[in-house]
Amino acid sequence: MKKAGFTLLLLSLLLIGLSAGDIDLGNFPVGKWVDSRYEAVWTFSTGNIQLFTTGGDLVFDFDGKVDNFKVNGSLSGVEITFSCKETGRTYKFVKGVSNLDLQMVIDKDSGVHYDTPLKIQK
Repeated sequence: MKKAGFTLLLLSLLLIGLSAGDIDLGNFPVGKWVDSRYEAVWTFSTGNIQLFTTGGDLVFDFDGKVDNFKVNGSLSGVEITFSCKETGRTYKFVKGVSNLDLQMVIDKDSGVHYDTPLKIQK
């Protein structure tokens, strides 16, 4: 029964597609994840995404600055994707079903590709 419910949840996420600055994480988890390579903390809240230093200083607030925001689900997990003109980047965050961490992929307009795991902050 749990598998059927999870499958229905993921299929419903496939139908969700938001854009023009709206951040609705749907069933994507809220919380904080650490990019240890850049000493940054990605914070996902109900209606916003923010990037902080590990010291707590705000680096960037995505509120009202995202385009092509989408939540997609599959049997392997849930992902959000969006772009931001102000940063010149596209973002993808994937939450697998087997652990609490995220996989982050950032592509810059200049062609630079960054792919790294993010550990959940406890």
